[in-house]
Amino acid sequence: MNNENFDLKEHPHSRLNILTGDWILVSPHRTKRPWQGKVEATQADQRPPYDPACYLCPGNKRADGSENPEYKASYVFTNDYSSLLLNTPDGGLNDDELLVANSQRGICRVISFSPRHDLTLPEMETADIRKVVDVWQTEYQDLATYPWIKHIQIFENKGDIMGCSNPHPHGQIWAQNSIPVEVAKETQQQKAYFEQKGRSLLGDYLQLELKKQERIIFENEHFVVMVPFWAVWPYEAMIVSKRHITSLLYFTDDEKTALADAIKRLTVRYDNMFETSFPYSAGMHQSPVNMGDHPYWHWHMHFYPPLLRSATVKKFMVGYEMLANPQRDITAEFAADRLRNLSEVHYKIKG
Repeated sequence: MNNENFDLKEHPHSRLNILTGDWILVSPHRTKRPWQGKVEATQADQRPPYDPACYLCPGNKRADGSENPEYKASYVFTNDYSSLLLNTPDGGLNDDELLVANSQRGICRVISFSPRHDLTLPEMETADIRKVVDVWQTEYQDLATYPWIKHIQIFENKGDIMGCSNPHPHGQIWAQNSIPVEVAKETQQQKAYFEQKGRSLLGDYLQLELKKQERIIFENEHFVVMVPFWAVWPYEAMIVSKRHITSLLYFTDDEKTALADAIKRLTVRYDNMFETSFPYSAGMHQSPVNMGDHPYWHWHMHFYPPLLRSATVKKFMVGYEMLANPQRDITAEFAADRLRNLSEVHYKIKG
């Protein structure tokens, strides 16, 4: 391939997502175009430490009439409006392989990160985020004891533009009897690489990124935080464990503390970028459960934030992206450099 005149920083090109097999179109020359599109309204972040109308605050009644305990750290309960149900009967539909449906059974839980209504992860102390990591691990262990569960998805939607229905800091844990699409893609890609080369796909990728340093935001003793080469969202990031770990189940105490540190430092950078409570969807990907060993799986955590130019301008996945494949303007390298140079002291403290 002739690369003499080609420049990733200037010319349109496609990048391969090695975790899914999908491609993304990158158009760096478009960063100069003017914007006359939709501008999101910003909301003043003036939440009280306790809100008597909040379904998640300690001591309050939830939507189903249950009363929250006076919890002092994280608190977990079954979602009052679960997307998956524990008692769904087996069944489905297959009409000439044209109309196909399968029953889905599962458990949906909510984890309130803090009793404080006015905090988000970047505003919490690292020690308190570590308590959240402990709960994630405990919940993963518990849900994996259900023999019919195959996948456990730990995630957070932060911000109303990400569909978050309650501003109280919280995340969700869904466990289900099937492997969802994105995880199935990552399973297949990692398995194929391992069978071909006898090594971890993400392990090899991590070593290459550490060598190049172009997309690394920061690292600590146990984790690397980077903008992946194939990032779709403007300031998308990924936390990858340095040790080859298949799931949360095998995290050591030091690794759990280091993960809390990585989450804190990344999300503070996010908030500092536009001095706003930076919205995102984030979640862990790890090996399936109750389906044998998966030595090729490498634990990682995705962060998908939509903001593009400011606190009021976000990226939309429309048109070509819905009909063909994802597209972005700013390069992953530009995004990493910007995130790398942001302060790790939250703007509210500095201000």
